[in-house]
Amino acid sequence: MEKKEKEAEVNAVLGLRQARVSDHHVIVGCVRQWWSDSRTPDQARALSLLLPRLFLQFFSSTSLVLEDDEGIRAFLIGFYAADNEEEAYIHFVGVDPTLRGQGLARRLYTTFLRRAAESGRRQVRAITSPGNVGSIAFHRAMGFTVEPGDREVDGLPVCIDYDGPGQDRVCFCRDILPENILPEDEVPCAS
Repeated sequence: MEKKEKEAEVNAVLGLRQARVSDHHVIVGCVRQWWSDSRTPDQARALSLLLPRLFLQFFSSTSLVLEDDEGIRAFLIGFYAADNEEEAYIHFVGVDPTLRGQGLARRLYTTFLRRAAESGRRQVRAITSPGNVGSIAFHRAMGFTVEPGDREVDGLPVCIDYDGPGQDRVCFCRDILPENILPEDEVPCAS
């Protein structure tokens, strides 16, 4: 089966909905399980701490879930800036490892970008760690640009100590308008 056909088949069975506060426990469990292949249990638990309940208490209307009869298969936690009416931020995205490469993250991002643009937001921001080459490639493929940093690491601008001592990050920004967001099936994907 061709990749596009498989993506379409997977996406057809997954329902997209707004996140709910009641999803918190499940999403935290997903993070701990889905990242256990690349992290120790303690590291996966620490990663899940980036998703306190408050994100779904206060930003469920801008966060998204993809689910099927097995449950949540992918999610995006994002919000619109409270201090200005121009920006939005994508905080955390997760996709079930058995479904990675099927366009689910692209579907979530495209939906978030479109809704943010329709609500008057003009920029979306995101961050990742410098070692997360897959995330960096994905953000670039989605039209995000890497923002200037304090230092370059392997040719990549990095914001040193962005999230605290030793917590360097790559910062991304994408300008958005409703008319410059491609339909889901036309968005390029990272290889």
